[in-house]
Order: sequence, then C-alpha cells, then structure tokens
Amino acid sequence: MDTTAVRNTFKEKFGAEGILYFSPGRVNLIGEHTDYNGGCVLPGAIDKGILAEIKPNGTDKVRAYSLDLQDYAEFGLNEEDKPKASWAHYIFGVCREMQKRGAKLSGFDTVFSGDVPLGAGLSSSAALESTFGFALNEIYNCGFDKKELVLIGQKTEHNYCGVNCGIMDQFASIFGKEGNLIRLDCSTMEYEYVPFHPQGYKVVLVDSVTKHELVDSPYNKRRQSCERAAAAIAVNHPQVKLLGDADLEMLEEVKGKISEEDYMRATYAIQENQRLVDTCEALKKGDYETVGKNIYATHHGMSKLYEVSTIELDFLNDIAKECGVTGSRIMGGGFGGCTINLVPEDKYDHFIETAVAKFKEKFGKEPKIYPVKISDGARRLN
Repeated sequence: MDTTAVRNTFKEKFGAEGILYFSPGRVNLIGEHTDYNGGCVLPGAIDKGILAEIKPNGTDKVRAYSLDLQDYAEFGLNEEDKPKASWAHYIFGVCREMQKRGAKLSGFDTVFSGDVPLGAGLSSSAALESTFGFALNEIYNCGFDKKELVLIGQKTEHNYCGVNCGIMDQFASIFGKEGNLIRLDCSTMEYEYVPFHPQGYKVVLVDSVTKHELVDSPYNKRRQSCERAAAAIAVNHPQVKLLGDADLEMLEEVKGKISEEDYMRATYAIQENQRLVDTCEALKKGDYETVGKNIYATHHGMSKLYEVSTIELDFLNDIAKECGVTGSRIMGGGFGGCTINLVPEDKYDHFIETAVAKFKEKFGKEPKIYPVKISDGARRLN
C-alpha cells in the first residue's frame, strides 16, 4: 500500500497532515451460501485494503479525494446533501449512519486509495466503509463498539449504495486478526477465532476476469429453494427453521415431497454447513490436507448441486487439481470472480505459470493473480 502517494496528495490538496487509517478486504476460506441458511462462514482479513488520511477541517463540509479515480467530491452531512459520485456514497453513508446513532460529526478532509482489486470479490466496499467507520469513531470519540461499526457499514450499503448485503465482509474487515480466520454466525454475530498457520502453503486468488454481477434472480431462486426444503423438513422436525438446523437424513425423508432442484440445492447447503464445522476442527489440528479436500468438495457442490460456477472457474479448478494444489474452489456468490487456492509452496510457481498459460490459450485473456496473507483488521497506522 502506497502511503507516500496518499500523504503527498493530502498535503498538496489540503496543506496539512492528517491521521492514517487502514482497513482490509477479505477472503472466505469455506462456507459459501451458508449465511442465509443459518450456517457459519469462515472469512479472514487480508493484507490488501483501503488506506485513508483524515483530518477535521473546522467546517460542516466533507472534502474527499479518491486517489485511484482522481476524483474530488464535497458534501455536507445532512440527508439532502448526498453527493453525486457513487464512490462518495460510501463515505457519506457511513457519516449518516453514525449520526443516526447519535454521533456528533463535523466536516473533515480526506484522501484515500486502495489496493483491493475491484470486482474480484475481496470486498473493497466493506474495506472503505470500515476505514471511515473506524477512523471517525476514534477521531470524534463516538464510543461505538466493533459490532456497531460492522452494522454501520452494512446499513451504509443498504441505505446509501443499494446493496442488500449481509455482515460477513464488514465483520472480517473490522474484526480481522493476523494468523486467524473468523468462524462467524451471520444471524447472531457470534464468532470465534480459528487458527490459520499454513506453513509450507500459500494462499492465492486466481481471478477469472469474468464479472460476477450478482444477478438477483438466480441468487434469490437458490435462496427460495433452500427455504422450501427447510419448510418441508420442519413439518416432521419443528425445530428446523433453516437448513443449518437440518441434516441429510431429515432431507432424505422429504425427498419425494420437494422438487429435484430444491433437493439438490438443499443437499449442497447442508453439506456445506457440515464442511465448515469439519474444516474448523482440521485447522485446529493443523491438518491442511483435510482442509484442502473440503475446499475441493465445496467447489464440486457449488458447480454441480448449487450450479453457480462458470466454465472459466471450473477450468481453473481442474488446472489446480492437475498441478497438485491442496485445495481450490470458487470464492463468493458465484457467476464469475475468483478461485481461492491453498497451494504447497514448492508447487506455487508451476501452478501460476500453468494457470495463466492454459487459461489464456482457452479464453484469450490472462487471469489475474492475487497472493494474499491473513492479516489484522481496521486500524490506525500512525
């Protein structure tokens, strides 16, 4: 992350020095489409994110400059002051959500920049919200705890950016801890840190450079399938509210009463919940071979049962297997984006070279490669 460019630009634009804050993007090792099915997710903060320099300016206006877009926005802090630029909605939204909770904010100057690749599924927007939420909370002594900062980020998406997201991205960005993943129940916000020390392995994302527009209809259709299956199971087992409460035996009992499609979707969801539990146990024992097998099983489930993969992502998954990668899967909601790969260090170079060459040969474009390390969450840098 280029702190020098941010500092120099801030000085040039505003003639002063502010305080530097950083919040990371995230990966999710396993647990995909589990959040709305009452299961857990297993994200970790990464060493890429959003860096901002911030200083109160004694006015009632925010003056913000996006270094990456080379764009400037100026706006007040009342509801009717919403800026035109879509990138500025994130900063404005965080300010408004904090004010709704009683925070007393005033105008400030800021320059920010990011090295979280946009559209790669690493949650650059959550990193941006977390940076400003964390910073303003500290600068203005608002007294919000970390869970409130997570909800402020989520509500910013809902109310100012038009994205009805869950809490995983903001939670990982705020609560991230080096050397740990976070086992998070998205419905209760209960969490525990799970050790992640993959000695002898590297974690790398391979971006298929196909955009994952999270088209509402296929996403919602899968959610509805899972809800119908859970409702069918609940007739015999009233304790089952979501598929996270069910097991495969319960699903078998209703196989004849639900559609084949609903049965497939529910099979994936129940298996994925169990895989996450098994993966956490394996991580505590340092058993990365089992972790890798589970990651491959998730890809198979997302591709064949949940049907949210793409030709490109399946191709990258096949190459990973051929190159002896320990675990590989599509990461995120699906329909494009990245694979996340747990790669033995001695096979890393060969895997990257092979993936880039074969992908280019088949699809006429190179995939993007993002090595990541599991790192700390939102913080002040100086």
